[in-house]
Amino acid sequence: MKQYSGNKLAYETKYFGEHPEWHLAGVDEAGRGPLVGPVVAAAVSMPLALAQTLAIGDLAGLNDSKQLSENKRELFFHTLTNTPDLDFGVGIVSAQEIDKINILNATHLAMRRAILSLKSPADFALVDGLRVKGLPCEHEAIVKGDAKSFFIAAASVIAKVTRDHSLVELDKKFPEYGFAKHKGYGTAEHLEALRKYGPCPEHRRTFKPVAELDQMLLF
Repeated sequence: MKQYSGNKLAYETKYFGEHPEWHLAGVDEAGRGPLVGPVVAAAVSMPLALAQTLAIGDLAGLNDSKQLSENKRELFFHTLTNTPDLDFGVGIVSAQEIDKINILNATHLAMRRAILSLKSPADFALVDGLRVKGLPCEHEAIVKGDAKSFFIAAASVIAKVTRDHSLVELDKKFPEYGFAKHKGYGTAEHLEALRKYGPCPEHRRTFKPVAELDQMLLF
């Protein structure tokens, strides 16, 4: 029987070895930089044996979502969200909330919501990036964790695909901006549409290009 031999589960193996009874979660976010739409976080938890099986099977090659093709992300997303015994939660913070509390606090809030939406409460979390305020459990922050931790990489894919799907839906309401193509990032096409049509209700009014345009429209 083929066994998982990579180091992508090193953090998970360490914590499960010390606390086999834990519900360990990986947490990541998507959408900090775009000019429109929510920031989305995901939390993923599963038994270590299941992770080892998936790592040499349906999730072989799982990595930071930004390093995967759109087709690969969609395939991994389907597996992650349809595998029995895999627990996942999603936290969403709207553009309006981002404008009220700023993107850093919104990102932390999305991560908190993601962990709280797990079916089984997490005892400990592995989080991509720097430490996070307000999480409902202790955590370890891992810089570039989505490339180092299997659980964080799984959360990265769910967060990214969930947000991308929301921008495709937003594109149906506001097709003039091209959201389905650029997913809300400040591309030349997006900025040109902003100048031509002005912001839509889901644009982040505190983000520089949108804020500058709002200021210009006042005069």
